Parts: sequence; C-alpha cells; structure tokens
Amino acid sequence: MVERKWTDWLPTTRKEVELRGWECLDVILFSGDAYVDHPSFGAAVIGRTLEAMGLKVAIVPQPNWQDDGRDFKKLGRPRLFFAVSAGAMDSMVNKYTANKRLRSEDAYTPDGRTDRRPEYPTIVYTALLKKFFPDVPVVIGGIEASLRRLSHYDYWQDKLLPSILISSQADLLVYGCGEKPLFAVVSAFRDGNLSDISSIPQTVFIQKEYREMPNDMVLHSYESCLKNKRLQAENFKHIEEESNRMTAGRLIQKTGDCRVIVNPPYPPMTTEEIDACYDLPYTRLPHPKYENKRIPAYEMIRHSITIHRGCFGGCAFCTISAHQGKFIVSRSKESVLKEVKAVTEMPDFKGYITDLGGPSANMYRMSGTDRKICEACRKPSCIFPNICRNLQADHRPLLELYRAVDAVPGIKKSFIGSGVRYDLLVHPYENADRNQSARDYTQELIRNHVSGRLKVAPEHTSKTTLNCIRKPDFSVFLQFKKIFDKLNREENLNQQLIPYFISSHPACTEKDMAELAAIVKKLNYYPEQVQDFTPTPMTLATEIYYTGLHPYTLQPVYTAKTREEKQNQHKYFFWYK
Repeated sequence: MVERKWTDWLPTTRKEVELRGWECLDVILFSGDAYVDHPSFGAAVIGRTLEAMGLKVAIVPQPNWQDDGRDFKKLGRPRLFFAVSAGAMDSMVNKYTANKRLRSEDAYTPDGRTDRRPEYPTIVYTALLKKFFPDVPVVIGGIEASLRRLSHYDYWQDKLLPSILISSQADLLVYGCGEKPLFAVVSAFRDGNLSDISSIPQTVFIQKEYREMPNDMVLHSYESCLKNKRLQAENFKHIEEESNRMTAGRLIQKTGDCRVIVNPPYPPMTTEEIDACYDLPYTRLPHPKYENKRIPAYEMIRHSITIHRGCFGGCAFCTISAHQGKFIVSRSKESVLKEVKAVTEMPDFKGYITDLGGPSANMYRMSGTDRKICEACRKPSCIFPNICRNLQADHRPLLELYRAVDAVPGIKKSFIGSGVRYDLLVHPYENADRNQSARDYTQELIRNHVSGRLKVAPEHTSKTTLNCIRKPDFSVFLQFKKIFDKLNREENLNQQLIPYFISSHPACTEKDMAELAAIVKKLNYYPEQVQDFTPTPMTLATEIYYTGLHPYTLQPVYTAKTREEKQNQHKYFFWYK
C-alpha cells in the first residue's frame, strides 16, 4: 500500500500551495464537483493535463457562492487564466428530476448533499470571478458549457437561451473533451499571442466584427429563433451534422450586436494521445479533505476502467456524441493494463473490476474501414437506421483486452457495467469473421463478465418511438434475449437481462405506453430501470420537444409535455402495481 501525502493531490487551499513551495499559480480551476483525483472526473483530468504541461495548477472544488466570495479570492490571481467547469453533469439534470422536483442526492458531493452547488455554476462562478478579478481571462468548459455553446432550449426555465458565453461573459469556451484545445489555449496565453485564441479548434468565442471564411455555416440568429421555432429546428440539423463530421466548418450565430463563433473540433485523439491522458499520476482517490465522507459517484466507479471515448449510436436523447463525438477513441491494451494494475494495488480492492467499458460497452477499436467514406459522412449515427457497411464492427480486439485483463494477478473477475449495444451482436454481417467475433464476444460476455445482471437499452417497443429515438426495432432485443436465455440454460447460470425503458419521449403516445406494458407483462418483466424523458440541451429529442418539429423533416411530432401527460405515460411501467 502506497502511503499518500497531501502533495500527491493538486492543491485546493493556500496552505497546500505553500506545501509545494509555490508563490503563485498559473491556472486556478473552479469545479462544481468534489475533487476526486480519478480519470473519471473531468476536473481531475483537466488539472492533471495542465500540470503535465509544467503549469502550477490548483482546484477549488464546490466554492461557496453565497458568502463574501472568499473561496473565489483565497488563491489570488493566476498568471494565465481561471478555468471553470460546472462538473461531470449538467447542473440542472444533477439537481432536478424530469418532473422538476429537487433530487434527494447529489452524487458528486460529499455525503450526497444537495446544497453545495448553485444552479448553472458556470454562469455563477464566472460572474464572481469577473467581479473580483475583472482583468483575468476566464475559460469555461465541461458538459454544461459544451452543450450550451449555441442557442439552446432550457427545460427548467422553459426558454430558448443564447450561448452560455453570452450569459456568463466568459472569455473563451472549450467544448468536448478539453485536453487537445487546452494545449493551444495555454500556449497562446503563455506567449501572449491572445489574437491566436480565435483560431484554436474546438473553442467558442464572441466577436463583434466578423469576416466570413470558406466553409462557414451561418446559422439563424438567436433573435430570429426566438420569434420562429422552425428556424431553431433548422439550426439544430446543421449543428448536429457539423458536430459529427471529421472535417467540419465554423458555425456562426448572430446574437445581439455580436457573433458567437464555434470553431470546428480537433480531429479525434490518437491512441497515444488518449493513453497520455489516462497515464497521468492520479491517486484515484478523493482529496483527503473528504476523509470519512461518502462521495456516491466515486463509490460507483472507484474500481472501474474507461477503455474508450465517443459513441456512434446517435440516440436522440443522448448528449454523449454532442460532447465526446461519434468517432471512437480507444486506449491501448498496455495503458488499460497499467491502470488495472493500479486498481489491484488499492487497499480496498477485492479482486473485482466493476466496469471495463465506456459510453457504450462494446465499441472499442471500432471505426470506418474506408476513412474517405467517413470523411464525407454527415450522419449522426453509424448504426441507425442500419449498421453502416463501412463500419469495422470487429469485437476481437475487445475480446483480447478482456482476456488480458482477467490474466492480471489479483483480478478475480472483470464485469461489464456499461450498456451493451446488442444490435452490434445480432446483426448479420457480410464478413464471416465479424459474425464469428460477435458470437464469440456474446458468449464471453455472458459466461464471464456479467455480475448477475446485464444492462441493455431497448428504450421502447413502439416502432414509431424507436425510429424517433434512433434505436433498432424491439424484435432485435428479442433476438438478443433469446441468445441470452439459451446461454444461461446451457451454462447453468442464473443471470438477469435488465432492459432500460423511457416514457414521454417525442413521438411516444399513451397508446404506445399501453402496448409497451402489455409486451413487457407478456415477457414477465417488472421494469425497474426506467426514466421519464428529460429535455437536455443539444439533443435531437430536446429540439423536437421545444419546436414541435423534427429538425430533419420539419414535420410535426407529438410530445407529451404537461405533468399529467407525462405521469400518465410513466405509470404504464408499473402495470404490476
């Protein structure tokens, strides 16, 4: 067991800064989450990335925004800039249920307390920093800022809002996974070449004077979208398509007397680049200031490993591709095994990896066979309405990784806790090797990597609703269930297949929910993993909810909106009561 010192974590107080012998800091990062020095927590990743660039970095986790602002002033003025992130979740999703009721627990706060962060921390924290240090640049990022980079519908205020750059008055927004743009941002601030900031990929900035460039996509202005919801729907189609292109153009949206300019994203990270992010010297532990306190999100992921980023599923209600992108970025086997070894050395480790996955469990190392086809593609999904013939859906690298992890001394079992895309497993590929790899993976998964329950997400039984969600027909789930049940019988296992379902999604009617209830009753399922659709910024489903139109067809789509309509749909999950 490694004995830890306070200096093993990034400093959070003036005393900890002095313990390192530092007089001043280069970057001070404010986070809406507790500071857990683990690669599943964004603030830790950004802090460690900045540290690896040779910067003196501190984190101020969950600062008190309701007093005289002492948490915002205690570390003084950074040499380069302040960085602000609301946390690992959108703050409003974190704080409220789909029925706009306060949640009973904040998973990213010590002891689950719900009073440690404000609504919209990105805006609140930035305003306070600008008040106390008006001349110091503020760079915002993370999920909340990333998904609010252009005009967006806010479910909790029931309003169309402008870019969060406008609302927060921050100087720059970094969207998506921030490691690559941060290198360029830091270089610009270090060299004093602030004019270069406007050209950094994967950033958003505000400009009054605007000169159009080739490949620019000029969107409808925020004010015109306020007057006409159809224009907001048209905007979304362009935003989603550009966000999912390998080579995208700039997005420009006039707001008031200025322009919000979204630079295209960096190319997907290489394996070497993502390995470097996960190979940083994380302690994998909460900061010692939280001793004897429970941080629910950490309890869930402390013995888990992320093996890739990105998701090409393109589900209508999901924000993963809007933030991480649809192109899969996979870690090397060596990097994963290095982290597995670090987990085995944790004092509370009992031999079980709780999850070896990512946004989707089984997309590791999958990409397009012909890169030129991918470069020309604008589709948000590689597997809907059909699995792309150019997708190299080979499960063999993942099988090899599972077996290598299970061979590490100290590992009894590695489980798959992330959701599995079963449509990739039952699809009849033209390539015989891919069919065999899918069969082999399915058998390996069910025999050796299910901790009693396997999570999958058919989402619904209605063809119309599934088409809107961008999910395969329910018959595909039944195909997989048949294989799952057969293997359980043959191996004498007693595992459960746990399907996730959603109510009140755009295109779903009460009749659809009644049919869902009848089907799951016939299958003898008692749904427990269920959710009521919550509109979140920058998703297709949210745009339909707000505008009443499908952005790709501009045709009307029914959506349950009133509390009564939503409750009437949700109750069908509990037919057995």
